[in-house]
Amino acid sequence: MRLTKRTHACVRLEKDGRTLVIDPGAFTEEDATAGADAVLVTHEHPDHFDEGRLRAALEAGPAARLWTLRSVAEQVSAAFPGRVHTVGEGDTFTAAGFDVRVYGRMHAVIHPDLPRVTNVGYLVDGSVFHPGDALTVPDHPVDTLMLPVQAPWSKLSEVIDYVREVKPRRSFDIHDALLTDLARPLYDRQIGALCGAGHGRLAPGESVDL
Repeated sequence: MRLTKRTHACVRLEKDGRTLVIDPGAFTEEDATAGADAVLVTHEHPDHFDEGRLRAALEAGPAARLWTLRSVAEQVSAAFPGRVHTVGEGDTFTAAGFDVRVYGRMHAVIHPDLPRVTNVGYLVDGSVFHPGDALTVPDHPVDTLMLPVQAPWSKLSEVIDYVREVKPRRSFDIHDALLTDLARPLYDRQIGALCGAGHGRLAPGESVDL
């Protein structure tokens, strides 16, 4: 499996000539979904779900399919009958040849005064876990954790403790578009030294074979 990081929370996974894209949001490059056979969306916030971009991807690929939670599916399903699938915690499915299991229910708390939205994470091929905007711990070993490294709802100590709890073999940063270049070395040092797992950062467009 090849993993390609795109800007912010979006990743592309490729295997056997097929492509799965997770969370192509408004911060992500417009071509992030090009050639995608399947798209997964974790929740409705615009940095993870851009309706126009998603519609364009489904229109460009007549065989492409979308799996997501109800709040997102309701916004696009009427235009693409039979191609938009609603999922929730505990569901399993196969998308573009990838086996996917769904974990989680709610977005992390940004502030008690703000309403929480639903959020799910996806474990792909029993190996790669993308949690969306929550520190969800799956009940399955994780080889590669896509780590939300910086967000309005988190602090660095929580990020480090999350990696320690999941115990992946390695993690790669996601949710990093708001993190300045000045701060990145600090995050890299602290996470690398304290999380107890291999930690890496991929530039947008950079790939790694898993």
